[in-house]
Amino acid sequence: MKLYRRLILSLVLSIVAVGAQAAGQFVVQDIQVEGLQRISAGTVFNYLPVQTGATISEKDYPEIIRALFKTGFFTDVTLDRRGNVLIVTVTERPAIAEVRIDGNKDISTDDLKKALKEVGLVEGRVFDRSLLDKVEQELLRQYYSRGRYAAQVKSQVQPLERNRVAITLDISEGAVASISQINIVGNKAFSDKELLGLLQSSTPGWLSFFSKDDQYSKQKLGADIETLRSFYLDQGYLKFNVDSTQVSITPDKKDVYITINITEGEPYTIQDIQLTGDFGVVQEQELQSLIVIKPGDTFSRAKMTEITKKMGERLGQEGYAFANINTVPQVDDETKKVSLTFVVDPGKRVYVRRINFQGNTKTEDQVLRREMRQSEGAWFSTKDMNRSKTRLQRLEYLESVNVETPAVPGTNDQVDANYTVVERPSGSLMFGVGYGQESGIMLNASVTQNNFLGTGNQLGLVLNNSTSGQNYSLTYNNPYYTPDGISRGFKVYYREIDTAQVNAADYYLNSYGAQVSYGFPLNEFDTLRLSPGYEHLWIGTNSGTPVEILYDIQQNGDVYDEFKLDASWARDSRDRTLFATSGSLNQVTAELAIPGSDAQFYKLGYRGIAYFPLASWLTWSVGGDIGYGDGYGNTNGLPFFENFYAGGLRSVRGYKANTLGPRYSNDEPSGGAFKTVASTQFILPVPFMEKSENVRVAAFFDIGNVFATTSDFDANELRYSVGVSGLWISPLGPIVLSLAAPLNDQPGDETEVFQFSFGVPFN
Repeated sequence: MKLYRRLILSLVLSIVAVGAQAAGQFVVQDIQVEGLQRISAGTVFNYLPVQTGATISEKDYPEIIRALFKTGFFTDVTLDRRGNVLIVTVTERPAIAEVRIDGNKDISTDDLKKALKEVGLVEGRVFDRSLLDKVEQELLRQYYSRGRYAAQVKSQVQPLERNRVAITLDISEGAVASISQINIVGNKAFSDKELLGLLQSSTPGWLSFFSKDDQYSKQKLGADIETLRSFYLDQGYLKFNVDSTQVSITPDKKDVYITINITEGEPYTIQDIQLTGDFGVVQEQELQSLIVIKPGDTFSRAKMTEITKKMGERLGQEGYAFANINTVPQVDDETKKVSLTFVVDPGKRVYVRRINFQGNTKTEDQVLRREMRQSEGAWFSTKDMNRSKTRLQRLEYLESVNVETPAVPGTNDQVDANYTVVERPSGSLMFGVGYGQESGIMLNASVTQNNFLGTGNQLGLVLNNSTSGQNYSLTYNNPYYTPDGISRGFKVYYREIDTAQVNAADYYLNSYGAQVSYGFPLNEFDTLRLSPGYEHLWIGTNSGTPVEILYDIQQNGDVYDEFKLDASWARDSRDRTLFATSGSLNQVTAELAIPGSDAQFYKLGYRGIAYFPLASWLTWSVGGDIGYGDGYGNTNGLPFFENFYAGGLRSVRGYKANTLGPRYSNDEPSGGAFKTVASTQFILPVPFMEKSENVRVAAFFDIGNVFATTSDFDANELRYSVGVSGLWISPLGPIVLSLAAPLNDQPGDETEVFQFSFGVPFN
């Protein structure tokens, strides 16, 4: 019986053992990976969910395979067994060897490759075809958002040796869909023309080439809808609503039709106004005076926003850096009236603990600190902080300025003012060749330092030699000669001018002199400048010199010693000194040859220019230049070598430089004692270029002339011109171009349609 039981047990164990073997269960003694080309075996082992010594069976294979597929490295994975060795056979995905992009113009290749890198389609990464499909759709979406609905993106994958691929994206951008018509439906209070004039989107016009306003984009349409909403809210239409917008595109994907359906509602008026809350140290009357609306006025969201902004600025001047002003309206839909309550919460008053500077590796801290209008230890002031930043930005040796005001740890009433600056090269050594139609070929060498030894002082040495003469000068200026901002500078110079080479009468004018200049800041925008100096002049003649000049030399001599006093007042509120887009400059100048000079005279002048931003891409400027001079004492009239001239790149373009106005008996230009010039310009974006801080293009209208005296002024003698101009501050020097058409030139006028200069200083 016992023998029988043993036989039964042995049989059962044999059957179990055979079943276990049939299930494939085994202890992994080793793992081998086959099929690898670029990926290391160690990388595979890192992702394998099984290690040597583990017991596995075939039912574990799917989990192992899924783990390796999740890596994205392989297109195929199989498992096999050789005894107790697990064999992993893989087929690697190819690597991306190269990504080429062809046909793109609207979006740069660098921008496209940056976007591709973010999604993983970049050289050296594993290639995934599904990712390529997503990239194609994303590129199309970007082009659609730019109004290019005919865009097409096709990809090609070329196999290379060593399991690599080259990817080519062929892009056909197509034309930008042009807006053929915009319809606004539902407006009654305002005409279509008035509403359409508010929108960025427009049908094609004569400026569309520059503004691109006729090109459709979803983002621009969204902004236009918000513009309409803001306009109606500013007119009191509190219940205004944009019901729907429809955008239809023609089958050829070139023309777009837009329909905007609106409900205007009715205008609401203001019934009552209240001011409540805590006003801190600011008097309630001051904040009350900032409320420029009154009961009976039409409700305007823009006015509400402006009032709260001014209140915040006023509180910010007293240290309330985080003041909060809320406007609470109570609307009565039956009477169409609104009661307004301005609730003021000034928050905690804070002061500035420290002012810190970062990034000024060359410039001394004290040079930057003297521009500060915000003081350490004083109450925080938004006005002073902003003005301090502006003053730093106007320094020629700083490229950019950023300010942050973090709270001081452990306090709730202190902040630090951290100014981070980026310096630009403050010095230059230049040798070059220039050409100007006014000065001819010019060899120049200059050494300039706008931030000499990090002190903020300016030092300059200029050596110019041209066909019209020579000019050598040494200048130095200390903008903070005194701690309160009085500047002092000096200039010594030597000049030789062949006036015939600059289109004036034929004679020679040589001079040398020196000048000291003091600048007195009257406030943040106004400066008074006084500049006493001495100048020695010698006049040479030749056979071509006009008889009028020869007679003058016979009467008064050809050598002059002049003791001069120059004075000027300037008010400058421009956002930039070069390529300004807002603000204005007004400058009044006076030059006096004081008694004791060989020639006694005075010259008065005014120069002004104002900039008005009409749109983000368009600025309008208008300016004028007036000059008048006369003699006094022993001098009859303004000396001929001090006359004003007009014509050329710096006055009335389209007419040859210095040729307008009176002439001598030999028909050479003589200039005059009275000059009047004006110009207006529309500053346009540069075609086919991103916004540049070194290039400017403008369409202009010039008017002006020179007259012998003020009594000779005749409006009919003014000369006009229109045209386009360009200025590029290149690494080699300024390049100025002008293409002008004189409008009323007369017989005897010398005209030049195309004018240019290269390497000539531009003021």
